[in-house]
Amino acid sequence: MPAVDGGPGTGTLERPEGPGSSPGTAGTPVADRRRSLLWRTLLAAAGGLAMVLAFPGYDLPALAVLGPAALALAVHGQRVRTGLWLGLVTGLAFFVPLLSWTGVYVGSFPWLALAVSQALFLALLGGLTAPVSRLPYWPLWTAALWVADEAVRGRFPFGGFPWGRLGLSQTDGPLLAFAAYGGVPLLSFAVALTGTLLAAAVLALARARRRAGDQAGEARRARGRVLRAGAAVLTVPLLGALAWLPLPGASLTDGGPTATVAVIQGDVPRAGLDFNAQRRAVLDNHVQQTLQLAEAVAAGEEPQPDVVLWPENSSDIDPYRNADAAAQIQRAADAVGAPVLVGAVVGGPQEFISNTAIVWAPDEGPGATYMKRHPVPFAEYVPFRDFFRFFSEKVDLVRRDFAAGDEVGVLDVGGMRLGDLICFEVVYDGLVRDVVDGGAGMLVVQTNNATFGYTDESAQQLAMSRVRAVEHGRAVAIAATSGISAIVAPDGTVVRSSELFEPAVFVAEIAQRDDRTVAQRLGAAPEWLLTALAAGAVLESLRRRRAGSAG
Repeated sequence: MPAVDGGPGTGTLERPEGPGSSPGTAGTPVADRRRSLLWRTLLAAAGGLAMVLAFPGYDLPALAVLGPAALALAVHGQRVRTGLWLGLVTGLAFFVPLLSWTGVYVGSFPWLALAVSQALFLALLGGLTAPVSRLPYWPLWTAALWVADEAVRGRFPFGGFPWGRLGLSQTDGPLLAFAAYGGVPLLSFAVALTGTLLAAAVLALARARRRAGDQAGEARRARGRVLRAGAAVLTVPLLGALAWLPLPGASLTDGGPTATVAVIQGDVPRAGLDFNAQRRAVLDNHVQQTLQLAEAVAAGEEPQPDVVLWPENSSDIDPYRNADAAAQIQRAADAVGAPVLVGAVVGGPQEFISNTAIVWAPDEGPGATYMKRHPVPFAEYVPFRDFFRFFSEKVDLVRRDFAAGDEVGVLDVGGMRLGDLICFEVVYDGLVRDVVDGGAGMLVVQTNNATFGYTDESAQQLAMSRVRAVEHGRAVAIAATSGISAIVAPDGTVVRSSELFEPAVFVAEIAQRDDRTVAQRLGAAPEWLLTALAAGAVLESLRRRRAGSAG
């Protein structure tokens, strides 16, 4: 790894070399400083846009490395306040388009408020990257800062919003393998490190070009630094390619006893916030698709399922309190001859409601349940409702707050041990890790994306499931009310998938695996270790600055 410290061959700090700067001078004219800030701002914005292109909707995951590369180049050797600005520019260029689906039916204010709040975390990242960029081996510490920033963003405020982490863009390519060894944090680190090493190579090349006319020995050393920096850029992808070798392949049936799983996508009468205005129609759609599956099984066209998966919100009529809804679900379970995992909105506890998965067995009715542990703030509950109503009356679209469950979503169904995650829970590392620790042989994601219409939200959520499959070496079945439903192999390959807003039924034989990946064994340790490295680098940069001031 190139040790870029601002002054090759010395222990001193020089003004960073690049457009708009004048190394070796006592000061920079105002016009030059303005030009420097302009090109740095444009570079930071380009990095944010490159990261957007890496995510579903554009599906160019290799471009993700350009985000950390561009920000590293833009802030290299700059002051903290300049880094804050450049990080904010990167964050806005990234999150405003990435999260545009959040405003499709509620207007621009909630969307832009969320995007700006997330961009502020990248502003902090830019501000910390600036002083760290003066340290030896700064590409390593800068990449660790990306992980630390994502760790904080994924926890605060209101439980965090870890959407758009670098690692979640990697649905293909050599870097995805790192998920199996250190989860999403290590995968984000691999993306960021590749980018920062690329930035170091660009700086080394610029320095070599400026020194091409120097003495032969110095020019040769400069070219050598360029070659080493270029080789370092390729190191991480090469390691990723090797890391794939011992991992599971695209087969759904290898690695353990198999079970037959059916996924039902019943569709909804309409997209939007009022998707469930005809709640009975949504329930009927899923019942009807299950009855058709039962007919196909009876005709020998489909195998007999061991379990049938319905999505989140497949019954927004509480089947515990509505006898007709319960009768329809029972009708479907009895017809297909297998337990149905129903996604329901259930009254209680107390004045709350709950987003609950119910195992509904033939002849027996409702059994084991899982209550969503991480309700989404401002979508399933509204913190400080009176305060936020001042900014937008849309908060009152959430009429009753959802309660949070306190038990891990592991359900024994049809001889299988399913790890159930409801909708956005798939983005939270700890929730996914808990169900695998609980013995889940496969992962199930019950989701309802009808409230986001024909946007990239569904594809972005599917990408998370693909990363989780590799991280935990498990197949993942996604059941969505309106799409995208899918079945994902342990290597992240999408074996089956549906289109948006159309009925779909999948039946697949899926192995119930019990092996544990390195990532599962290590848990959150890689994230904490990389965060500690980042914190140490920040402290060292402060120590050096104080020592320089004292000298």
